Amino acid sequence: MDLGGVPAWWLAVHLAVAAAGTWLARRYAIRRALIDHPGERRSHQLPTPRGGGAGIVAALLLALAWLAWSRPALRPVLLAAATGLALVAGIGWADDHRPLPAIVRLLVHALAGALLGTGLWLFLGAPAWFGVLAALLALVLVNVWNFMDGIDALAASQAGIAGAGYLLLAGHGPVAWLAAALVAGCVAFLPFNLPRARVFLGDIGSGALGFALACVVALSCVRTRFDEWALLALLPLAPFGIDAGLTLASRILNGERWWEPHATHAYQRWARRAGHGTVALAYAAWTLAGVALMLWLPAGSGWSLAAAAGFVLCGAGAWWMARTKGNKQGNQGREGNG
Repeated sequence: MDLGGVPAWWLAVHLAVAAAGTWLARRYAIRRALIDHPGERRSHQLPTPRGGGAGIVAALLLALAWLAWSRPALRPVLLAAATGLALVAGIGWADDHRPLPAIVRLLVHALAGALLGTGLWLFLGAPAWFGVLAALLALVLVNVWNFMDGIDALAASQAGIAGAGYLLLAGHGPVAWLAAALVAGCVAFLPFNLPRARVFLGDIGSGALGFALACVVALSCVRTRFDEWALLALLPLAPFGIDAGLTLASRILNGERWWEPHATHAYQRWARRAGHGTVALAYAAWTLAGVALMLWLPAGSGWSLAAAAGFVLCGAGAWWMARTKGNKQGNQGREGNG
């Protein structure tokens, strides 16, 4: 049995590695008191250990190592991707133990993205501008997944659904196998993270998910006509990109200290009203729609681009409604408590 050219044993191995790694990471976090406590800038109500994403990191590094060994022609770029992933996960792991300055984390994320982009340029023959875009995509997705990892099951389910879409898009070959490892890692982690979560991803996990998605997207596009596929390939990432991007822009325009932790994303405001599970399911449906559009829309046609633009605009409208309703209810609550 296989899935799009990916054998069942590959999925089983990475499911087992990620599940065992998550279980061990949770025990380690409890022993070392790596605990996220409730607060006004958090969306959970019980103390919860963090760093469970280490299991997903282990599965992804295993996948990259095996693919690099078995695909000599792709070995340099896969090793560059593995090094970048290790850097992102490593700085996240350090931050999970002791908060680091934002500039330090950002510089490491930028270095990891540069490794990926340089690898695509030097070893796969991608244009230099594509390497730059891939590096920027990695930098953005690492931080977007970190920003959006604020309620139970959301970040892992989004990465898993997007990864499944890229698996179907690739069909077979190393990109499909890497996407399958990403999906397996997320599926193995989710039972530990479903509401109410027994462990959080931590910065090690959220950053690694963003970087892994950037690797899969960049490799998918560079192996095809990236001028036609690139925009469609971003559609599964639109739900997180819209919420993170528009919330950041709103905070900057309002003169807020946008670099500090907060709980004002649309998903966070909605979760306070509807609960974590409802919001995670709604975002899952949104991302599934993006995956369907990516797979079904023909690349390069004008009406496909119009449909993609419409999808993004509808998402922006939903973000505005969720934020506006959250503001109104928050004001009513403050007036009632006064």
